Amino acid sequence: MPVRTYESSQAGRGKGVGLGLAIGSAIAFGGSGVAAKPLIEAGLDPLHVVWLRVAGAALVMLPLAVRHRALLRSRPALLAGFGLLGVAGVQAFYFASISRIPVGVALLVEYLAPALVLGWVRFVQRRPVTRAAAVGVVLAVGGLACVVEVWSGLSFDALGLLLALGAACCQVGYFVLSDQGSDSGEAAPDPLGVIAYGLLVGAAVLTVVARPWNLDWSVLADTADMNGTPVAAAVLLAWIVLVATVIAYVTGVVSVRRLSPQVAGVVACLEAVIATVLAWFLLGEHLSAPQIIGGTVVLVGAFIAQSSAPAKSPAEPVASGGPERELSARGNIT
Repeated sequence: MPVRTYESSQAGRGKGVGLGLAIGSAIAFGGSGVAAKPLIEAGLDPLHVVWLRVAGAALVMLPLAVRHRALLRSRPALLAGFGLLGVAGVQAFYFASISRIPVGVALLVEYLAPALVLGWVRFVQRRPVTRAAAVGVVLAVGGLACVVEVWSGLSFDALGLLLALGAACCQVGYFVLSDQGSDSGEAAPDPLGVIAYGLLVGAAVLTVVARPWNLDWSVLADTADMNGTPVAAAVLLAWIVLVATVIAYVTGVVSVRRLSPQVAGVVACLEAVIATVLAWFLLGEHLSAPQIIGGTVVLVGAFIAQSSAPAKSPAEPVASGGPERELSARGNIT
């Protein structure tokens, strides 16, 4: 009995640490848009901000890539796809969207990804999904209609919304790729190694797309305006690279190791709330009452969609709220 009590106590402490790490990861990810938008408004192209973020994080994670270099031989397709969609695609579309629409709205649109993942499972993989998961999809779509205020004739920039939807679609690729090898037991690819190489691949792709040799480096030596308050651009960039990318990814992955995928997915929903609140106070991006209600409904729908696993046979892994979350302690990688 004392042994069991000790083990239960250790497990409880481990889950407590995991919960703290998951919350920290959500806070770190949630602050990325708030730090990036002033840089974009100061004159940096959104793609250049994305390149600086991904390339900087890739340099920091380079030692982990060297340590897990065997992945280059065993999982080249996974690394390429993860870098292209899960890193470059999500970041590029998200940062481009926040240059046109509020941070909170962009992130809420991106939270349609769990619903799109279920669509992939149901119509592409032709696997059944639970009724609760379908309800979550309906709630998420209905909440999104309130967020964008469809009754007012789409008051937000249509292109900005399409860009945010593009980020959500890339996140579907992120979830699907994250599920690859999850049923391989100890032979499954190390999440930290996949993240490190994903950042390297993403940086390489973005170098071609963003053309950083045209980057206006003088912006980084100046200050950026954050709702009337001048902030050093270099400080904002350091936050985006070190906190909103490196620390966010690492704490997220470690938290999933300590928590169940479902719990980690629930905590991940805090990111949208944190991003909206930070944008409200730091950028002055206020949302109306219907938008706040709609955003809440989107998060509830995303939570249900993530935590309600699709129906499956005993021998078949699921693709929602399951092993794929091992690479994502949050719902997205913004």
